[in-house]
Amino acid sequence: MIFLKKLMISLLTVTVFSGCANNVYAKEIREDIRIKTAKYTNDITIESIEKAFKKNGFIITGNNNMNLAFEKRFQGGEDYKDYRLMFVYNPKIMTKLLKNYPKAGLLAPLSTSVYSKEGKIINISSLTLIGMSRISGIPKTNKDLIELRDTMTQALKDALPNGKDKELSYKKVRPDGEILTKFKFIIRSDSNDMEEVKENYQEMLEGEIESNGFIVAGFNPINEDLIASGVKNYDYYDSYSICKLEVIYPVHKTHPEVGALAPCTMYMYKQKNDKYTYMAYPSVYNWIMTTNIEDDYSLVPLIDAQNLLETTIDNINE
Repeated sequence: MIFLKKLMISLLTVTVFSGCANNVYAKEIREDIRIKTAKYTNDITIESIEKAFKKNGFIITGNNNMNLAFEKRFQGGEDYKDYRLMFVYNPKIMTKLLKNYPKAGLLAPLSTSVYSKEGKIINISSLTLIGMSRISGIPKTNKDLIELRDTMTQALKDALPNGKDKELSYKKVRPDGEILTKFKFIIRSDSNDMEEVKENYQEMLEGEIESNGFIVAGFNPINEDLIASGVKNYDYYDSYSICKLEVIYPVHKTHPEVGALAPCTMYMYKQKNDKYTYMAYPSVYNWIMTTNIEDDYSLVPLIDAQNLLETTIDNINE
């Protein structure tokens, strides 16, 4: 690529982080995901659900009809009458969190799945306070994280006025791999224009991950909101929504609620007082531990995708 002549990326460290608890008794219930469920009515539509989230300060950064994608790619898409991956972003709350917690970008946007098996019952899955805290490392007692949870709760109530919380029975299990994949590196370039340096790198990144079958389902220039709110300590801060159809298709058949973790939200940022660029995304081991995925039909593409995305980014940063 032409950018390789101008752009030298030095990978200094690639680290991983695990927020898993120690081994616990299987009878304990994991509470990382919640599902709001309600009877379908004429008043509940995709538009009305989006309106409910917007009313509560969220921006809809993506709302993808996955059945159409499944039908085109796999001649499938008939497992659910409706299956959507919708990702939502609350700039007011997230900018407050990002002042002190750079990893909060893992929640910007938040992913949800909106699905109905036969068109009679509609469900919306999302992360709980515990789930958001575990992924981001922000204490669950943090008032801004609690506000994000409460705002999400109200949006779900407004979206499904007669809805109830579905009782879940996920067991707490320790995954085989780390739950967060992190990269720390220096982008070296002849240019002193930080925005140009970042955009050159991102163009190369997007090209490589898409050539390996991943889809960039969304891009969120978070630094614009940070600057508007008075937070100016980042040279850049962006987030990506990344998915792979070969992963979500088999998993959604038995675990439609996994959309609370898909697409993966990956952040990329550099602080003004730091020479390093940081990137991270929640690994597929979140899916496995959070929803107790055990079947090979789902596991194999999950692990393959995790290894491929990690290797792809490593190769870019060599």
